[in-house]
Amino acid sequence: MPDRAGSARTLVAGAVSIPSPSGEEAEVAAFLTGWMAAHGFEAHVDAAGNAVGERGEGPLTVMLLGHIDTVPGDIPVRVEGDVLHGRGSVDAKGSFCAFVAAVAALPQEALAGARFVCVGATEEEAPSSRGARHVLGRDRPDLVLIGEPSGWAGLTLGYKGRLVVRVRVRKDNFHTAGEGTSAADDLTEAWFRVRGWAAGEGGEGVFDAVQATIQDLRAGSDGLAQVAEGTFGLRLPPRVSPGAAEEAIRGLLVDLPGPGSATLTFTGHEPAVRHPRDNALTRALRVAIRAQGGTPVFKVKTGTSDMNVVARAWPVPTVAYGPGDSALDHTPHEHLDLREYDRAVAVLTQALTRLAAGPPRP
Repeated sequence: MPDRAGSARTLVAGAVSIPSPSGEEAEVAAFLTGWMAAHGFEAHVDAAGNAVGERGEGPLTVMLLGHIDTVPGDIPVRVEGDVLHGRGSVDAKGSFCAFVAAVAALPQEALAGARFVCVGATEEEAPSSRGARHVLGRDRPDLVLIGEPSGWAGLTLGYKGRLVVRVRVRKDNFHTAGEGTSAADDLTEAWFRVRGWAAGEGGEGVFDAVQATIQDLRAGSDGLAQVAEGTFGLRLPPRVSPGAAEEAIRGLLVDLPGPGSATLTFTGHEPAVRHPRDNALTRALRVAIRAQGGTPVFKVKTGTSDMNVVARAWPVPTVAYGPGDSALDHTPHEHLDLREYDRAVAVLTQALTRLAAGPPRP
């Protein structure tokens, strides 16, 4: 294996070996900025805890925005053959490390043609998206790569939107042999109404549908009052904004179970996003994927990512890219094929070199 590939593998194995659930990214950010500083980057940890590294001085600015936090869950970190096991190997330290390794490998002519900004963002797995929101204060880049697993030959153009609905029902306690509904009954009715609304929105295919899921349910009584609480998650297509969904849900539940007895809270308002498939960025990536023996595949995802956060502020060509199988995200079986990781680094290195060779494009 070439030494450059070995260094890239050491980078990702080191990052994955450092636990970094959302809000606890300081150690991995220090590791990543240290690696970047040792490989020709100007690197620092910013005010949001992001690991930031920059190379190049050209007129074109390419933002490579990944995330370095993970969901909770301890998966023993180990390398078996060409497979790296560990939390974050796929979602999404593998993608960010591929960005960093590719930028570290760029030739001088590419660094003369463009400025490459790598940001390992904090709290992407949390509702805050703290790291991505912080970098919105930077100057608008010309091109954006989002670090998320797409498979080394995949290009993700869009993500669904999100809305989180919390319903709390409180009622005076009463004997179960009496008439009326319990707080849990009313919460269940709320869920049936939300689910029915989502199903009634239609849509062709899962990306264009409204998806509703129960995230949490609980109910109890202290002998004087009953309280039932539920959290429902909505995944929204581009045609349904979070604001429109909130308005619809408020209308559905306004009489549940009677005026003033149910409290609704809405969070996580993220509009869906879908970018065009033909621009300078996608063309460079398609050429590089084919050069590595792959067939480019365009994808859209039913989850959310930092692409949702930056899309409106940065209306420029944007693609999510990274090695790994996204079906392994958040699972106890998360692992990354390092041969695929090597290919992703090669694809990125070639694509970024190609982009830097041309004039800045919108």
